[in-house]
Amino acid sequence: MIKYIFKVAILLTLISLTGCSSLEIKPWVKPYERQNLADPIMSASRHPIASMHVAHVLDGREAARGAESSEGGGCGCN
Repeated sequence: MIKYIFKVAILLTLISLTGCSSLEIKPWVKPYERQNLADPIMSASRHPIASMHVAHVLDGREAARGAESSEGGGCGCN
C-alpha cells in the first residue's frame, strides 16, 4: 500500500512539474498600463521629503546594522 501511495505521489509531482514548463510567461502589466502605475497617487509615500527624513534618521540609528542599504560602523570615526 505504501509503495502504491509513493508511486502516485511521484506521478502527481511529475505531472505538475511538466504542466508548469508549458506555460508562456507574460508580463502582468502591459506597457500602456504602466502610466497608471506611475501616477503619484500610487506611490507608497505621499510625502517624499518626510520619507527621506525618516530614512535618514533610521540610517543614523541603525548604521551598524545597515538600514536602507548602507554599511559601516556607528560613530563614523576612523
